[in-house]
Amino acid sequence: MIRNYFVIAWRNLQRNKTYSFINIAGLAMGMAVAMLVGLWIWDEISYNSSIENHAQLAQVLVNQSEAENAEVYTDNTVAMPVGDALRTGFGKQISRVSLTSHNGDHILASGDKKLYRAGKWVQQDFPGMFSLKMLQGDRNALKDPSSILLAQSTAKALFGNEDAINKIIRVDNKQEMKVAGVYEDFSHNTSFHETKLLLPWENKENYLWTKAMTAWQNHCGEAFVELQPGVNVNSVSEKIKNLPTKHIERWKEEIMLHPFDRLNLYTDFKNGKESGGRIDFIRLMAIIGVFVLVLACINFMNLSTARSEKRAKEVGIRKAVGSLRKQLIGQFLGESVVTSSLAAFLAIVIVQISLPAFNGLADKQITIEWTNPWLWLLIVAFTLLTGMLAGSYPAFYLSSFEPVKVLKGVFRSGRLASLPRKMLVVVQFTVSIALIIGTIVVFRQVQYSKSRPVGYDRERLISVPLTPDLFGRLELLTDALMKTGAVENVSESSQSTAYFNNNNSIEWRGKDPNQVNFFRDVNVTHDYGKTVSWNIKNGRDFSKEFATDSASAIVNETAAKIMGFRDAVGERVKYHGKEYTIVGVAQDMLTQSPYDEMQPTIFFCDGWMGVILVKLSSAAPVREALAKIAPVFSVLSPNSPFEYKFIDDEYARKFTSEERIGSLAGLFAVLAIFISSLGLFGLSSFVAEQRNKEIGVRKVLGASVFSLWRLMSKEFVVLVLVSLLVAIPIAYYFMHGWLQNYNFRTDLSWWIFALAGSGALVITLLTVSFQSIKTAIANPLKSLRTE
Repeated sequence: MIRNYFVIAWRNLQRNKTYSFINIAGLAMGMAVAMLVGLWIWDEISYNSSIENHAQLAQVLVNQSEAENAEVYTDNTVAMPVGDALRTGFGKQISRVSLTSHNGDHILASGDKKLYRAGKWVQQDFPGMFSLKMLQGDRNALKDPSSILLAQSTAKALFGNEDAINKIIRVDNKQEMKVAGVYEDFSHNTSFHETKLLLPWENKENYLWTKAMTAWQNHCGEAFVELQPGVNVNSVSEKIKNLPTKHIERWKEEIMLHPFDRLNLYTDFKNGKESGGRIDFIRLMAIIGVFVLVLACINFMNLSTARSEKRAKEVGIRKAVGSLRKQLIGQFLGESVVTSSLAAFLAIVIVQISLPAFNGLADKQITIEWTNPWLWLLIVAFTLLTGMLAGSYPAFYLSSFEPVKVLKGVFRSGRLASLPRKMLVVVQFTVSIALIIGTIVVFRQVQYSKSRPVGYDRERLISVPLTPDLFGRLELLTDALMKTGAVENVSESSQSTAYFNNNNSIEWRGKDPNQVNFFRDVNVTHDYGKTVSWNIKNGRDFSKEFATDSASAIVNETAAKIMGFRDAVGERVKYHGKEYTIVGVAQDMLTQSPYDEMQPTIFFCDGWMGVILVKLSSAAPVREALAKIAPVFSVLSPNSPFEYKFIDDEYARKFTSEERIGSLAGLFAVLAIFISSLGLFGLSSFVAEQRNKEIGVRKVLGASVFSLWRLMSKEFVVLVLVSLLVAIPIAYYFMHGWLQNYNFRTDLSWWIFALAGSGALVITLLTVSFQSIKTAIANPLKSLRTE
């Protein structure tokens, strides 16, 4: 019996090649989209799972607020005393603790080879906590403060195929360290995939962090914990939250544990609680994947039920000779499973071919383990589920025909029989139009944020790490660079213009003792303003002509507003016990997330510097300018490679997450429209075939091609218009809610909905018109000669 089902299914596919192709192609496209979305989601939710004991790991986060009932800010930069407090006071709940620095670029030199690699200063327990897969050496080697652990890629870049163990390398042009181990690079979908070397916490050069081991008000690093087996992370988080409270006087501060498995999924916090993040995009992509697959299944349902009259006699005969309805249902479900199996095979081919391009678009390194039996079991289950879903309605619909009416020839599907098909078409285009609107809004939000005034000039501005060879040699470097003719200005800063991260409290005249405001503090040299082309709104810029500028400060507009001064110039502020005079107010510079409000920032003309900013001349092409300045850095800093970053590239990275999601959503929206159009083409072809004789009669009676085209297209245009009426309020509701996540956001203009609707109408008319015009211009004698 089952064999007979499949034989009949195969014969039907061969007999109706056009409809079979549309069904298989549509299902294959929908299944391919669902597979790609599934792979993307799995890569996201399995983030950090390559680390063996990931379920027991957590990161310490800090919650700070300016007053008791003020807004709470959450960050992963904590005070270093947290490490010892957790290690000594919570041994029953926490088995291991490791403090780390943030990822930072380090210069590694061996012989003639010099390169920059990102790495961390870490405590001894870090390699064991994060399951470092050692290829050579010992993961406990960081007990020796003169040892270093290298990722495999870093060791290969330095030593090629030579054995790296016990080799001596020079780190940051300051000290020689021994390679004590080589570990396998962290997977791309882990929080440490950019960490290419590990340095010992107790090393003398780690003074910025080790000197802060008792300073509760100095937040400069990260902290990770490994919980004891069976311990609940929330219960431990509740017990430790007040650890810093008694050590903080000027603001309110608590800590909490964020499970390592959730670091990638939940990155947004509101008042100290998870409020979303990457998980929102995952949910969105899951909905899109399901909807696109449903669209493909709707095509199958529509074409199967549309051809019901052609299968009616078959059903009548089968019932007359004794077939039960459940057997007919089994037969039709079997046919849909055969179709879905062929579609699944084609979908697998599509996924395999498109995976490299998809990885590039999504910034992933997804691979498919075809030898994994669980994967094939999942594919079989997915294929059966799709087949059952696509074939369910046609199976129950076709098996319900009454044999007496069918065999007497009095069976007619009737006008109401097409109602479910019309509803399904409305569903298809509702989803497709909503996806198009959503994609437009995402891209519009990104472009709107990109157009936000940044308060400085990013063009031709590059940042170069300030190496030890260049400390205190700014004038010499500036003179040499200016002589090349490729540079307009040079300055130094403690931070890159694209990212201001430090948070500190500032005191000023008349400040409420209970008021706490966190300011971004940036150290700069005198020519900083000229280099970045900022706009001084009031007062003056830093200048070498004023010897007192080492005790001067410039604030941005937001800072001046928070301080409450009508004229901030001339006022004095206190920072880390030292008084500074405000000499200027600069226009706000957008250095944080482009979607957030401006942050109060204060600039000092003294202190530690970490970055050289170079404004390239517009008189020469960028490549030529870089070629001219590279030898200058090589001469003045011979022990370091010449590495640079374009500030506009760094700024552009702030948009990558939204842009990638928008690109993926846009791609799937286009595929959704294609699948819907494919189904519409099949349906219009069948309608044209069904009304072939009617069209012939109308043409004989004098109907024009235009009137016939309008007659056949009107029904589908009406369906799309109904879809518009449904899709627009749904899309508005969800996209309006999505935009509320951004402080700086675009609006939902009417033209977005008009554009999506017009596009859907044009696509519908193009799809339907091909078959309509073909039927309208056909010779009526061919359709009427059998009558």
